[in-house]
Amino acid sequence: MTSTPWHARSVEDTARALKTDLSQGLTREDAAARLAQHGPNALARGRQRSAFTILVHQFRSLIVALLAAAGGVALVLGDVVEALAILVVIVINALIGFVTEWKARSALEALRKQAVAVARVRRDGDEREVPAAEVVPGDVVLLSAGDRVPADGRIVEHAQMQVDESALTGESLPVSKAVEPVDDANAPVGDRVSMVHMGTGVTDGRGVFVVTATGGKTEMGHIGTLIAGVEEHGTPLEDKLAQLSRALLVVVLALCVVIVITGWLRGNELLFMTEVGISLAIAAVPEGLLAVTTMTLAVGMQRMARMNALVRRLPAVESLGSTTVICSDKTGTLTRNEMTVRALVVDGRHIDVSGTGYAPDGDFAHDGQRIDLGEKELLALRIGALCNDARVDRSGPEPRILGDPTEGALIVAAEKAGMDPDKLAEEYERTAELPFNSVDKRMVTVHRTPDGRTVAYMKGSPAAVLRASNAADADRQRVLETNTELAGAALRVLAVAWRDLPDGHAEDDITRDFTYAGLIGMIDPLRDEARDTITTCREAGIRAIMITGDQQATAAEIARQLGLNVDPQGRALRTVHARELADLDDDGWLKAVDDAAVFARVSPEHKLRIVDALQRQGHVVAMTGDGVNDAPALRQADIGIAMGIRGTEVAKESAAMVITDDNFATIVRAVEQGRIIVHNILRFIHYLFSCNFAEIMTVFTAIMLGWPLPLGVLQILWLNLLLAACTLGAFAMGMRWYGTEGEALRHAVTIAFMTLAMAQVLHAFNARSRTESAFSSRLFTNGWLWGAVVVCVGLQLAAVYIGGLRDVLGTVALNAGDWGVVAAGSALPVAVVEAVKAVQRRGTLPRTP
Repeated sequence: MTSTPWHARSVEDTARALKTDLSQGLTREDAAARLAQHGPNALARGRQRSAFTILVHQFRSLIVALLAAAGGVALVLGDVVEALAILVVIVINALIGFVTEWKARSALEALRKQAVAVARVRRDGDEREVPAAEVVPGDVVLLSAGDRVPADGRIVEHAQMQVDESALTGESLPVSKAVEPVDDANAPVGDRVSMVHMGTGVTDGRGVFVVTATGGKTEMGHIGTLIAGVEEHGTPLEDKLAQLSRALLVVVLALCVVIVITGWLRGNELLFMTEVGISLAIAAVPEGLLAVTTMTLAVGMQRMARMNALVRRLPAVESLGSTTVICSDKTGTLTRNEMTVRALVVDGRHIDVSGTGYAPDGDFAHDGQRIDLGEKELLALRIGALCNDARVDRSGPEPRILGDPTEGALIVAAEKAGMDPDKLAEEYERTAELPFNSVDKRMVTVHRTPDGRTVAYMKGSPAAVLRASNAADADRQRVLETNTELAGAALRVLAVAWRDLPDGHAEDDITRDFTYAGLIGMIDPLRDEARDTITTCREAGIRAIMITGDQQATAAEIARQLGLNVDPQGRALRTVHARELADLDDDGWLKAVDDAAVFARVSPEHKLRIVDALQRQGHVVAMTGDGVNDAPALRQADIGIAMGIRGTEVAKESAAMVITDDNFATIVRAVEQGRIIVHNILRFIHYLFSCNFAEIMTVFTAIMLGWPLPLGVLQILWLNLLLAACTLGAFAMGMRWYGTEGEALRHAVTIAFMTLAMAQVLHAFNARSRTESAFSSRLFTNGWLWGAVVVCVGLQLAAVYIGGLRDVLGTVALNAGDWGVVAAGSALPVAVVEAVKAVQRRGTLPRTP
């Protein structure tokens, strides 16, 4: 067997290589033998993680290990409440992660659903239905409109067959198939018009193909292999928390060892100092971090859901906020996914057509002035509406095209001119047709006119229609120049022509001597907000890249209209065709993504490599997609975003987020919301660690000064739900007032305990912003924060005024003077931080990041 790919082989060569009889099909015995040799025509089931494995995975985090260790030590020390609190935090976070992963079906399982249940094949000369899983290479399979293709194969015959391959290639328009081999042996999947592929759907016509690949060897199976090969990776926040946890472990252990040894050398019992050191280690571990992070992300998920962005995994919210590059599909995301006629050129006069979508509303204008169409313009539109197999269904809340979207656009344009498609079809009865094929690139229909004449209408590519016309050479040249001009504006251009037919006309009469009538240009229009959204991305420091199945020229013009073709510094960016990506090494890929705004005609492997190259450059990549071909890249991206309306189940299951309105602007709004969430989490980390560090420094400094311990072991644990200096000051004041022995020391310790606790409460307002004043107009905007403050203050008051709790914590009731010290000590950090912020706002100090 030669190395020539199937799409480039002739039908005869294909049949010979596969050892099959196209008219009879395989015999039952041969089919059974091939099934045993090649295996079932089914996609391989990926290894499924058990429920236990998923649950264990939730605990694979250093921060969880630190919390668990802290809980165990607390239990050993007899602090059951602290141990239970830590355990509850760990369990809640594990359950959230477990439920999220357990409910999410795997992408490979969704991919399997693309397969069909049965297939119509020729076996032993008869036509019969067999389970799709039993289709084998060499089987002859029959297709008709509405069928889903059961395997990859070479087309051997067809009648006007069109196939929707958008899930596989990203190309939005149905593909007209051909029997003739494709000349380019290296043609991408979207250009292999002589082939059909597993999981795609027949939208029009019928055909027969011989199976060339089944199961995992199909294009769909190849994508499944790519999906399975993508390794899971953590989000930027998860990576940062892991680094923070490792650093925290080293610092805490070092400080605690110093504290234990120093306290012991100064005369304290070693066992007692060991308990203090362990308590400080527990204090330094941020028990609240996981819980607050999870709650913040969960609230963010709810907000995003109201914005048409459904997040399937909690960490994806944070990934959104860290995004630096968005790789976006074009069709339906940046555009409306509604082919619309925008230009009509008749006798050299360019007429603009307004209106978008499939609503029959719009005007016709020339040189900016609204006009009424003449007979020649109406003829061109009538040809487009009648040489047509689509129809517009207006029975539902939104109109939809049944058939080719391009033909649907022609019908809507005729409606804008006042024509009724159903009435036209009745008045101009169709009596014959020549369906479109990829060789002639034109379609012809024959009609009986209301006055009894027979007329042929033709539409197709301008070059193909001109070849069948009687236009003069000079006129042909002008038409082709106009076609080039329209195509340069990203319009898809069709030419229309007509011919009166004699009675008893021959078939040859409907392929020549046509009268050229005009050009019709159409486009999938950009979403109204698309360009402004791209500008918003650029201003926010986010790079947008368009990845599309369109031809290079069309993609480049769309990029120009969107403003994607230049970077913020004015540097021109390229539109890269798939052919330029062949055989690139790692360095080549890095160069390819460095100055590209658009990638056109790319394959699933290309999308995967684009995302990988951007990540190796240090970017956090968001990738959008809707088709099966997008699934590997969606899995590879830091945040995969599937389209909710057009998206396949495979894409949705591979993605971390689903956009329910398929709108690029929604993605950008979600990124903005993600950034807000990330900032909130970082503020909390700053607050939490500054509080925990204050506890350690309070004890450490007191020991270094030779003072008694300012906080008891259980008090340290209780406080774990700038600061150190004020606490030490309050403690010094208490010792001066009450002494350093027995009950007097207990009084001073209580003052220090309350000062640190209240300072931490007030410090929460400091932590809301690194630069804005805590007393700005935002002071009362967060009701949840004020609620938490009331609860915390209530708990602290209980700690000194409720007898049983006071005995456990070793505190005493405070008098008015004591509370004055507490108030001054806890308010002083706020004043200091406010002063620093004020200086920063005036620009005399560098701003903290």
